[in-house]
Amino acid sequence: MGGVDKAFLKLGGATLIERAIARARPQIDELIINASGDLARFDSLGCETIADRIGGFLGPLAGILSGLDWMRANRSEARWLASFACDCPFFPADMVKRLIAEAQSRDVKIALAASGERHHPVFAVWSAGLLVTAQSVLRGQGLRKMDDFIAGFPNIRVDFPSAPIDPFFNINTPDDLTQAQALMAGSR
Repeated sequence: MGGVDKAFLKLGGATLIERAIARARPQIDELIINASGDLARFDSLGCETIADRIGGFLGPLAGILSGLDWMRANRSEARWLASFACDCPFFPADMVKRLIAEAQSRDVKIALAASGERHHPVFAVWSAGLLVTAQSVLRGQGLRKMDDFIAGFPNIRVDFPSAPIDPFFNINTPDDLTQAQALMAGSR
């Protein structure tokens, strides 16, 4: 996106991060933002913000593991961590409920969203029973890829309908942003 912070791109009068917060908040008890770089840029959003525990812009897995570490340290009673990406503005409003239900019914530690023929590992729920830390996975095991990490645990993919709009449509380019604007206009 030409060096622009995608979280603050506007779509339909709101930033992508504002849209993600609005879709996620009704699904969860508490929302924290994980990000790299200057965390002060999120101050106006009214959410706790945490940095990756291991620096170096190591990708989404670093964020998930940092969230699990934070949850264990600050919310020891919590059973699940739900994760979302802000650059997918149409993720399902019932995603967390469905993912947790499937994870519990199948007795797995991770449930991730899927649509069409693709899975979306950033859109997932992660059991507090995953006895890993950012340190043990990123430094100890040297893992970086979400799929490699997920493969080490019992998991399930939960399908969400991909029509008329793929709920996990991802905004990575200016053309994607234009397409998302058109999708929003068509769904009104």
